[in-house]
Amino acid sequence: MGVISWIVLGLVAGAIAKLLLPGRDPGGLIITTLIGVAGAFVGGWLSARFLDRPVANEFFDLATWGAAIGGSFILLVGCRLLFGNSRN
Repeated sequence: MGVISWIVLGLVAGAIAKLLLPGRDPGGLIITTLIGVAGAFVGGWLSARFLDRPVANEFFDLATWGAAIGGSFILLVGCRLLFGNSRN
């Protein structure tokens, strides 16, 4: 998978993580989307490093999507813990 595929995967994974964790985020939609993209990379790295399950080079692999959504969810929770869950 190329970088563009990871970005698209991250955008979708960030949206799914946002659906799983509703509420207002500290940075709004743009920051939440960037968290999704970063979460896809983090999820892939965590999967390969600690679960001994490197992500496949296929866009439609269930493990790849699970790692991306999981990484996005972890980063979204972390950002809410660090910066609060509402904007003023």
